[in-house]
Amino acid sequence: MPRRVPTVTDAIRGEARGTAPVPLSVLDLVTVGSGRTASQALATSVELSRLAERRGFHRHWVAEHHSMPGVASSSPAVILAHLAAHTRRIRLGSGGVMLPNHAPLVVAEQFGTLEAFAPGRIDLGLGRAPGTDGATAAALRRTDRLNEGADDFPEQLAELTRFLDDDFPDGHPYARIHAVPGPVQGPKGRPPIWLLGSSGFSARLAGLLGLPFAFAHHFSARNTVPALDLYRDSFRPSGVLDAPYAMIGVSAFAAEEAAQARRQVLAGALAMLRLRTGRPGLVPTPEEAAAYGFSPAEREFVDGWLANIVYGTPDEVRTGLDDLRKRTGADELMITANGHGGEERVRSYELIADAYELPELPEVPEP
Repeated sequence: MPRRVPTVTDAIRGEARGTAPVPLSVLDLVTVGSGRTASQALATSVELSRLAERRGFHRHWVAEHHSMPGVASSSPAVILAHLAAHTRRIRLGSGGVMLPNHAPLVVAEQFGTLEAFAPGRIDLGLGRAPGTDGATAAALRRTDRLNEGADDFPEQLAELTRFLDDDFPDGHPYARIHAVPGPVQGPKGRPPIWLLGSSGFSARLAGLLGLPFAFAHHFSARNTVPALDLYRDSFRPSGVLDAPYAMIGVSAFAAEEAAQARRQVLAGALAMLRLRTGRPGLVPTPEEAAAYGFSPAEREFVDGWLANIVYGTPDEVRTGLDDLRKRTGADELMITANGHGGEERVRSYELIADAYELPELPEVPEP
């Protein structure tokens, strides 16, 4: 029987392993806890990617954030190149690159380079938000017309796609410009594009273009179901997908004891509270979070934040993730575990893998 040739759709749709109802993946913010360094946080990301690969998580994505001391993921392409050197099987990608912050040609070159490093393993997730505050976005883009960048997102996306495919039409100003590495060097694959969002704009655009869609449930839970419904209702089959494929990012933290998990997520919630109130910093220790005197307004924010995190014992987290998957109909769950400790974060993913009986996959030898 002739061997089946992998398609773009194969690169998008994951495989559910163990008893998991859908594929499980990792969203990594490269968080930096108080008393720790960016070097330690990046080393944790390597450890996490190797664990995720060994235990059958489908992909490991890195988010783009700027001017946030507690998040060391300002340069996803650089981090992904490092992770590619330490893994052999797992898909790696951006969750996402904030396209209005960058020239489309630069993104095409960066991810063409990543594809050359790790052929067939790279995803290009794109968002239209700045991934930071307005002043930092203005510094990144060298303009204070920030709404203009978001409004131009469909045009930027089309330009980026043309660079990745090297197919600007004759007469176009960029017809003789090539993203290298890229197709101008010969037939090759290219990273599949995902659209990311926390509202309906990217959901509808992804549907109209027939692209996979990833929704940020972990910080916009109220909009999850409406956005996924809009994506599915808007979907038009394309050369990429013949049916919708929706992934959601979800905050989840498992520990041997529920109290341990709560200590970590409370630290993460305090970090988010400080960020939202203009006081960004390193992720506080669980001890600092436990001793913090929350005002009534702050307590309301933190309680609301924690309500959208699935945390507790491994069995409790598995039940919570299963319930969320049923409510949303998500085709894939991308788990982010945000807390103070790197060891505790890695352990959380391992416990979730155990809860779903994910297999220990054999190591892929170095080429």
